Amino acid sequence: MWTQKYEPHPYIKGVLIMEGKINFPISWLNQQGFCEYSLYLEHVQGIELAATPEMIKGQQIHQNLDTNFKQDATETNFAELMKLSKREEYLTREMFVLSTNYGIRGSIDEIWLTPDEFIIIDDKPGTVAYQSTINQVWGYCLAFQDFISGDNRKIIGALRERGTDNIYWMEEFKEFSQIKIKKLLQRMQDMFTGSKHFIPTNNSRKCAKCRFNTHCEFK
Repeated sequence: MWTQKYEPHPYIKGVLIMEGKINFPISWLNQQGFCEYSLYLEHVQGIELAATPEMIKGQQIHQNLDTNFKQDATETNFAELMKLSKREEYLTREMFVLSTNYGIRGSIDEIWLTPDEFIIIDDKPGTVAYQSTINQVWGYCLAFQDFISGDNRKIIGALRERGTDNIYWMEEFKEFSQIKIKKLLQRMQDMFTGSKHFIPTNNSRKCAKCRFNTHCEFK
């Protein structure tokens, strides 16, 4: 999956140590925006819960889309795809990105590569662009930007209604968003190193929906 050397974190499930720095999944940015303390319960405390029906459905839709894409796709390496996309548009799915600089990794649902821009698409249920889901997209954009260092084409983040062609949010990854997501990533690094606390949400509606509410002392 990657060539960088790594080792698992001694007690935080899902965290790796790469080049002396914590590296965590980009999808955790969405969970952080919902409730930081749920990250603590799941990955530091190690509480394991069964997947919800919504999670299972989402995984199945992702798998179906990936299977259908591969049936008609032409196999090529990413370097060649980047070169070809300077002349015409291409599409790729489930692209793994890793940034040791920012300590993040993950698979992007879909990328449109065009001569002028890259559109980073994340599929989500519903049609509301929550800040937490936007943060996840910005995480993918930042990791992708780091991965393709030297290519100056615009990077655009987008949210699409899962299982449809409905893109309900789209925005260019500009300097303000880059600064904002880097600041958030630093906060998460600080939480995982123990220099900052995981703060629970004060939104009772989130608590009612949380998978971990039966294990949380703050509900």
